[in-house]
Amino acid sequence: MTVSILRTADAWWVQTASGATQVTTHATNTAGLLADRAAIAATATSAADAGGDVVSTDSLHLVSPVTAPCRVVAQMTNFASHVKDAGMDPKTTPLTFFRKTSGSISGPFDDIVKPAHVRFLDYEVEIGLVIGRELPVGASVTAANWTDYVAGLVVTNDVSARDIQLPKTQFYESKSYPTFTPVGPALVLLDADELGRFGELRLRLRVNGEPRQDMRVAGDMIYSPLQALQGLSRFQHLQPGDLVLTGTPVGTALSAPAKPVQIVSSLLPPAVKWKAFFKSQLRNAKYLNDGDVVEATVGTDDGAIDLGTQRTVVRYQ
Repeated sequence: MTVSILRTADAWWVQTASGATQVTTHATNTAGLLADRAAIAATATSAADAGGDVVSTDSLHLVSPVTAPCRVVAQMTNFASHVKDAGMDPKTTPLTFFRKTSGSISGPFDDIVKPAHVRFLDYEVEIGLVIGRELPVGASVTAANWTDYVAGLVVTNDVSARDIQLPKTQFYESKSYPTFTPVGPALVLLDADELGRFGELRLRLRVNGEPRQDMRVAGDMIYSPLQALQGLSRFQHLQPGDLVLTGTPVGTALSAPAKPVQIVSSLLPPAVKWKAFFKSQLRNAKYLNDGDVVEATVGTDDGAIDLGTQRTVVRYQ
């Protein structure tokens, strides 16, 4: 059975059908909470028996259930629909990763703040894997044990400054500004059977109520969590509480220009090419504007696994 963990600035909570029950624990970070499974289990049992003190979730100011500092690792172009939209071939797309600073993590209802020098702000709804067990370099990750390394899942939004990302051909700065990784509302702890339904999860994102992204994992994700963890185990040490983002489907504001335009632009000097590209992007109304409301949600269509909905408002500095 799924257990949804919520976090406020001074406490951890187990979400119930009628609200939330506080977890009795000394844990101050996600790793510490995951190590105190007895406290989580006791709270979940108490809540199920209606013996715990329940408060309304609306009365809680929720913050990210993934605490910083931690490692934030992300898969790049990992949905076939997104790869095609970027003008690439899913069949030749390698398993690749990039890092984000954990200082970019923010709460599920916090504002997304655009730095003054950024012009083109984009969104990417993603499923985050929260690591629950140490994954040392060289670890053997198999189809039988990959779920041992994943404590649960969270909704994330990989916010991106496209005019920083593309000309510099790197991701670290463009995706690491404060508030560029909203996480939550819940850390949903799942057992092996529930994680086995990963392919049934659907990612959705709306901007001001308009659907922008809507895709199931199955049939579109290129590299599964098993393959991601296998790839990371070759070089990246992961610890409990670390966060792995697993990619986004089609529907982001950024889209590849038409083939003839790509061919012509490839002949231009880089500075001229990017100036022309971003001039054309001024006509693209999908980039995030001041005051836009972004809603991101992940869950199975039958509702058995529901990671919740984050609602963030874009603010321009």
